[in-house]
Amino acid sequence: MSKKLKDAYSLNSVEDTINLYKAWSKNYDCDFAHNNNYKSPQNVVKYFLKYSRKGDSPILDVGAGTGLISIHLKKYSLSKIHAIDISKEMLDQAEQKNSYEKIIVADLNQKLKIADNVYGAILSAGTFTHGHLGPNIFGELLRIVKPGGLFVITIHEEVFLKNGFKKALEQLGKRIVGLNFHKVNIYGKMAKKEKIKDKTIITIFRKAINSDHL
Repeated sequence: MSKKLKDAYSLNSVEDTINLYKAWSKNYDCDFAHNNNYKSPQNVVKYFLKYSRKGDSPILDVGAGTGLISIHLKKYSLSKIHAIDISKEMLDQAEQKNSYEKIIVADLNQKLKIADNVYGAILSAGTFTHGHLGPNIFGELLRIVKPGGLFVITIHEEVFLKNGFKKALEQLGKRIVGLNFHKVNIYGKMAKKEKIKDKTIITIFRKAINSDHL
């Protein structure tokens, strides 16, 4: 495992997160994504296309980083997509891909300056993992999604139970519907040997139509 990935998995503060990704931003696509055949962004798009329907737009790419989801999505969909991340430098790289209609720099652990019921879908790859976002933000994400909106997010297998994601999803109860899981490899065959077995749980659900009244 590379030193920067180890650092990313052990982040303890907002300042640490900002500093790490500021330093990593210009080399992230090659150093991490390409060299390790990182599959999560394209898998998120694959399952979005499988489960999506008319009206699942605009899309918010949560923890968008350098915009890897957008690269794959724009091949198959004309849906409007916005990017949100805490790292301005990572989003600067994403903006250069010319795939996002809007770029938002924000701490996802805080209340977002986004109105209720704006987005038709939430996509996220590699954000719900070691040292990153926890399940505490599900409520805020539900707030900004339209009733019936689609979620397609990856949750690292090793934190799914340990960090309370499974419990948090269960506690959402009738606020969500159609909960579905797909366990997939994070890295492809070109990945370094120690990463080949790493898996993520692609978690899919919709905001219930009457969620705002529960």
